Amino acid sequence: MILSLGQSLESWIPDWFKPIAYSLILLREAGTPCVFYGDYYGIPSSNVSPFKAVLNPLIKARKYFSYGRQTDYFDDPNLVAWVREGDFDHPDSGLVVILSDSTGGSKELNVGQNLADSVLYDCTRKCSSRGSCR
Repeated sequence: MILSLGQSLESWIPDWFKPIAYSLILLREAGTPCVFYGDYYGIPSSNVSPFKAVLNPLIKARKYFSYGRQTDYFDDPNLVAWVREGDFDHPDSGLVVILSDSTGGSKELNVGQNLADSVLYDCTRKCSSRGSCR
């Protein structure tokens, strides 16, 4: 992602941070989700490759799963999480997001009644065209 190429606000976001940033942008309840054109399609003139492989699963997760009440678990500076409990208007909706900028760790989360007894999958690894993860 680039902001204001050639201007005083120009800044590059490192590739390792983009999945974290886009998870925050696309999968949280508040805010307006957006994807920067250069991240999705690339910027050939600046030798920036498209980031579609990372963005497409997050976009699908937003479309199919990112509904319902949100509970935040922001109690560690290097390992944060939130739960979207899903709702009845979007069958099979609900998701858990866990992000780390360090070596990882663990979190104890309450996923709510809608996700109780569910098996959750890492949708950043495998998603079908409908969005369901297997």
